[in-house]
Amino acid sequence: MTRHLITSAIPYINGIKHLGNLVGSQLPADLFARYQRARGHEVLFLCSTDEHGTPAELAAAKAGQPVAQYCAEMHEVQSRLADGFRLSFDHFGRSSSPQNHKLTQHFAGQLAEQGLIREVNETQMYSVADGRYLPDRYIEGTCPNCGFEDARGDQCDNCTKQLDPTDLINPRSTISGSTDLEERSTKHLYLAQSQIREQLQSWIDSKTDWPVLTTSIANKWLNDGDGLQDRGITRDLDWGVPVRKGEAPWPGMEDKVFYVWFDAPIEYIACSQEWEDAGKGSDWARWWRTDKGAEDVVYTQFMGKDNVPFHTLSFPATILGSGEPWKLVDYIKSFNYLNYDGGQFSTSRGRGVFMDQALDILPSDYWRWWLLSNAPESSDAEFTWDLFQANTNKDLADVLGNFVSRVTKFCRSKFGEEVPKGGTWGEQEEALVAELAKRTKEYEGHMEAMEVRKSAAELRAIWVAGNEYLQAAAPWSTFKEDPEQAAAQIRLALNLIRLYAVLSSPFIPDASATLMRAMQVTDDTWPDDVKTALNHLGEGHAFSVPDVLFRKITDEERENWQERFAGTRD
Repeated sequence: MTRHLITSAIPYINGIKHLGNLVGSQLPADLFARYQRARGHEVLFLCSTDEHGTPAELAAAKAGQPVAQYCAEMHEVQSRLADGFRLSFDHFGRSSSPQNHKLTQHFAGQLAEQGLIREVNETQMYSVADGRYLPDRYIEGTCPNCGFEDARGDQCDNCTKQLDPTDLINPRSTISGSTDLEERSTKHLYLAQSQIREQLQSWIDSKTDWPVLTTSIANKWLNDGDGLQDRGITRDLDWGVPVRKGEAPWPGMEDKVFYVWFDAPIEYIACSQEWEDAGKGSDWARWWRTDKGAEDVVYTQFMGKDNVPFHTLSFPATILGSGEPWKLVDYIKSFNYLNYDGGQFSTSRGRGVFMDQALDILPSDYWRWWLLSNAPESSDAEFTWDLFQANTNKDLADVLGNFVSRVTKFCRSKFGEEVPKGGTWGEQEEALVAELAKRTKEYEGHMEAMEVRKSAAELRAIWVAGNEYLQAAAPWSTFKEDPEQAAAQIRLALNLIRLYAVLSSPFIPDASATLMRAMQVTDDTWPDDVKTALNHLGEGHAFSVPDVLFRKITDEERENWQERFAGTRD
């Protein structure tokens, strides 16, 4: 049994997340966590809300609430939506927790002891119109490297070059749009990432099994231009983790907080402390400290490509630079972007379908299946309502749902609501078992490798194999001449339903639970041997006919949704 530590990039607190956010980190992480649990491994699956920084302050001001109250309420909202999408977090924490405050200050103190923190007098943009210093991401302008007109003050989203606000051409405040910006002197702490560059490069070079998307972004930051730069870890803000050196004050930093990019990844560790303090588990250190047993842990992170630089470089620099025996990530699964109907999903611009809206339309399994089976792994992907309707109707309704309906209803009409007796398997049945055994192994291989789309395609092929068998065996015809052989065929098909429930549970957990209840079984053990699994339901075992597993999306519904979600959130 392997111990799997799994973290998803933590969603920002300023509003409800869209489907692009969901499929870029949390949903594939949940798929992997569910699969590893199903295989009998010990899993700790953690996520949190990212609650510090200017966006939280501005969102709270817009809502007319104190920022702490706003963050608490939005954490509850995001937690409920995570439950709605059946994200199986062992704990859903908060980066504003006392645990993260203390741990962030601890890391800062350790880095200072190692000589990796330096004080820098720098010029920062101050917006006269807004009456405040502007964080990097709240300044936009033209990228000096590629000419992209909406580059942000910390990074250009077009060419991914790391920037400072003073690098931008024609900078403007994204809060007010004002160009009345002044450079003012202020003192901040910097993490000396450049001193750890060779160590980081060696570590990245050792990750030969990582996705090219992940390593190429890391190497770009390490080697482009002047290479990895030292980076500020403090900001002139009120809301955040107060700057301290462990438990000691940090002279000259009394009115500053740590920059959100610094404390947010540390929350992964603090979240496990929250998990233990909440009474959900024990001994968090065995997951994170290599001197406490974490050397046996396999740690996997899931994130969109925009988060890769911070997780391949900045957070590892914090871990390595501390000089303490913390667990480093073993594998980073990164994703490209899911675009929306000819444009981009965007939280800040309110474009696309958001998690609450999606659940108002259809149950979570519809969304889970489409998003995962179309996950943006090798390139950006596109959500359109036409594709959503076509894929959902074909895969879930016509293939899986139709198989379940035909088998259970036919059995009820000819044999009653129990597994029929009589008959034996023939060549068709043995051929099906052999195909399913082969496909199940391939499915497992794709899941272990975190190849999300290939996993979905193989699972669908497993469903299709059952349909093709049913069509070829035609028990409704066999029954007229050989009822016992028809009984054997239907007995196999009913066992297939249970097998489908087990294999499909990481993708569509609600539907899988429905099938398990219909088959009146609780044993969801993963099939080490497919042939044995297809004899799990014995003769005379009772079952019930489930309601429609997946209904079809109508053309009228699709047209209404296209109009309703034309590109902006209400």
